[in-house]
Amino acid sequence: MKSAMPALMHRAVVVSALGYFVDIYDLILFSIVRKKSLQEIGVPDAEILSVGFRLIDLQMIGMLVGGIIWGVLGDKRGRISVLYGSILLYSLANLANAFVHDAGTYGALRFIAGVGLAGELGAAITLVSEVLGKELRSAAAGVVAGFGLLGSVAAAFIGEYLSWRWAYGIGGVMGLVLLFLRMRTGEPEIFNKIALSSSTPRGSFFAFFQDRERFKRYISCIGLGIPVWLVVGIFATLAQDLAAARGLSFSVKASTSIMLVYIGLAIGDLTSGAMTHFVGSRKKVIGSFMIAALLLSVLHLTVGGAGQFLFYSTLTLLGVAIGYWALFVLTTAESFGTNLRATATTTVPNFVRASLVPLNLIVSHFAASGKIVTGAWIAGLVAFSCAFYSLFVLRETHGRDLDFVEGQETV
Repeated sequence: MKSAMPALMHRAVVVSALGYFVDIYDLILFSIVRKKSLQEIGVPDAEILSVGFRLIDLQMIGMLVGGIIWGVLGDKRGRISVLYGSILLYSLANLANAFVHDAGTYGALRFIAGVGLAGELGAAITLVSEVLGKELRSAAAGVVAGFGLLGSVAAAFIGEYLSWRWAYGIGGVMGLVLLFLRMRTGEPEIFNKIALSSSTPRGSFFAFFQDRERFKRYISCIGLGIPVWLVVGIFATLAQDLAAARGLSFSVKASTSIMLVYIGLAIGDLTSGAMTHFVGSRKKVIGSFMIAALLLSVLHLTVGGAGQFLFYSTLTLLGVAIGYWALFVLTTAESFGTNLRATATTTVPNFVRASLVPLNLIVSHFAASGKIVTGAWIAGLVAFSCAFYSLFVLRETHGRDLDFVEGQETV
């Protein structure tokens, strides 16, 4: 255990954690400044909810597209090249976002930013999982995600107390500064070894659909993470709208709701990473957190409205319960060979994020008839059904040696 702390301070871990901090700041910022930014550019109050849904969907679709692009490039050209390209793209897009004056341009830039944001987490977890030994992978992933998720706290404070234009500008500048910090990070030896082999096919997104067992594994990894974005994208982002529909007498702030969920998420990621080290199982820890998240979702949508303290408390605990995000991404990295690892680890979290689009469709369909809370219940049922089935299907990956090529080893 004496060597654990120095290993967790490895440059790849530190820089990846800083990168994810900026990534989460930029990813969540629109949810923080949604209402005041749309009001300032002239969107009528009656249309803010629908326009907000559309812009969030554009950002999520951008992340879906970007996940495929950066994932394939990560396996073909290297993990580091993806980090450089994605950081540069989302930094420039967020700087440009500070100068928008209409919803159309706003939406286009959120799409471009989404494409850039898609590359950060998958490449970072792939890099960390291949650089560190199997004994420290879960702890390192927890550090990366736990620290990175605190970017939401920065977004909440800056988005709340500064102009939304300044908030976007700060995010863009932080990304460009991070780009320079990345410059001395090298590729892992595991990747360099297969990169020298011209006979090893790498980075084929369609490879996930050409083998039945691999496809099942891939879809199950996606399903595992959907409850995380149910809580972030529905319960936290739409906290004000859900509270109003329930007729709650106390005030609810979107910035506070999102910040508390992400603080809980950071705590959960650090805790789940440590737990899996002692329990010796990814599946048992993830399953325990998912059960807690299900029970807390029911609690939040019922007695959680009894008072402001209880409302925010259940949201915070929900954040802790969905704090298996790092383990879910790490499980994806461990489930696929080196030649497809970056493609899987980058696309899967972004498909999970894009699952917010159909979840939003469910909620917005019911919101149109004044039943947004009913929509949240149904979205929750869909999300948790997918997740528990996926957990049942996936195999245990704890302690697995990652030095293998997909298609040459039975998973």
